[in-house]
Amino acid sequence: MSSKNLTAAHRSLAFGTRLRVTNKHNGRSVVVRINDRGPFIRGRVLDLSRAAAQNIGMVASGTAKVCYEVVASK
Repeated sequence: MSSKNLTAAHRSLAFGTRLRVTNKHNGRSVVVRINDRGPFIRGRVLDLSRAAAQNIGMVASGTAKVCYEVVASK
């Protein structure tokens, strides 16, 4: 799947910002592009697209502890 389709929501990062998101449980990572605002649930920082969540193995659990870093800012 093209990384163009791997997206995420963040409350304040600029649209178009690219992040490397790593699942702390299994070490898998993916690069996503910020294209939406959210999540608006306390304690959550990112909302990944389903495709991005599948790539890092967190669809079954629905949530996961991750680390993220900006790899390209808009």
